[in-house]
Amino acid sequence: MEKKLVCLVIEDDDDIRMLVTVVLTRAGFDVRAVANGAEGIVAAADPSVSLITLDLGLPDMDGHIAARAIRALSKAPLLFLTARSEEDEILAGMASGAAAYLTKPFHPKDLQEIALRLCPPAAPARQESARQESARRDSTRRDSTRQDSSAHQRQ
Repeated sequence: MEKKLVCLVIEDDDDIRMLVTVVLTRAGFDVRAVANGAEGIVAAADPSVSLITLDLGLPDMDGHIAARAIRALSKAPLLFLTARSEEDEILAGMASGAAAYLTKPFHPKDLQEIALRLCPPAAPARQESARQESARRDSTRRDSTRQDSSAHQRQ
């Protein structure tokens, strides 16, 4: 059974948190959602987290502060979901560790596409498949070499 990628959603608005959860669950993620920055920082320390969505307008702290704290704990890509759309805000977001920036309101399809681009779910399966294929070829080569050696020894 293929292991699902884990997405941590940090969003204080219940409706948006639920929408993001539904969209990313349908995209194949196992979603864990929290409502504030402090909970998000704690949850981001889990090494199984593959992607983090972060609202910059959190009730308990500025999202940029949360992003820097998360970046110190996790290498998972940060996707900022925020109403802040000014160029300075976008640049500040990228400087504080964002891999991508999506402004609210957003289309669910855009969220799904960005999440899958940042964290493709099939990549581990493709890598494992390539490893298995390589091992199979090596095994076939060894068998072929053994057969050639045997044939040469018999002659």
